[in-house]
Amino acid sequence: MPPLTAQQLSLNTATLGPGASLRDAVRGCIQYGFGGIAPWRDKVAEVGLAHACRLIRDAGLQVSGLCRGGMFPAADRAVREKNRADNLRAIEEAAALEAACLVLVVGGLPAGSKDLLGARQQVEEGIAEMLAPARAAGVRLAIEPLHPMYAGDRACVNTLAQALALCERLGTEVGIAADVYHLWWDPDVIPQLQRACRAQRLLAFHLSDWLVPTQHLLTDRGMMGDGVIDLPRLCQSVANAGFRGLYEVEIFSADHWWR
Repeated sequence: MPPLTAQQLSLNTATLGPGASLRDAVRGCIQYGFGGIAPWRDKVAEVGLAHACRLIRDAGLQVSGLCRGGMFPAADRAVREKNRADNLRAIEEAAALEAACLVLVVGGLPAGSKDLLGARQQVEEGIAEMLAPARAAGVRLAIEPLHPMYAGDRACVNTLAQALALCERLGTEVGIAADVYHLWWDPDVIPQLQRACRAQRLLAFHLSDWLVPTQHLLTDRGMMGDGVIDLPRLCQSVANAGFRGLYEVEIFSADHWWR
């Protein structure tokens, strides 16, 4: 596989750090020739949805994904209904931005709970409730499995195999956002990525690197090539299996790149 060109890359706005605006990200994409952008919803909200759509459209950028929906498990019905309403708004925003997918970080255990199976059931039920609105809006939902260290608070879906099984139960509107930072350690990562590609469920592919030592599990990601992930092998595996989407750069780096 030849080196990726800038046109094959999408810039996740989180890579620029919390102080950067959507305008900053769009200007950077234009300057360096990126083919796409993946905005977070807070950055869209800062400028307004209509203006965000114009900024991105006028720059000629594809939207590889909108971050994020999800966070389904909750201890009581009122919180679940609040989350459901927010997820419906996220679908509307993804449709307006013509995003390739709405990324779902599904959520972990509700406060005070140890019922992991129950949390996972709430995730499946929550995504099922989004299917009809997503279908009507033409938006595909992308489950992002996170590293098991996040099972308690951020995501109780932790492997590609687990996420793909969930997709198969839910239907064609649902696919995968595969972030190498969260998945590189999995002994089955290559066959599961290929399985997702063959099923046309690999909707987003996120790039960064795992540093050794890692100072902070959330905000100390490395620039590609600075860590221990075999990124060429992972990229080659999805390309060989038919992935033709953008390769999305998403680097949380509070003590280095964000500075």
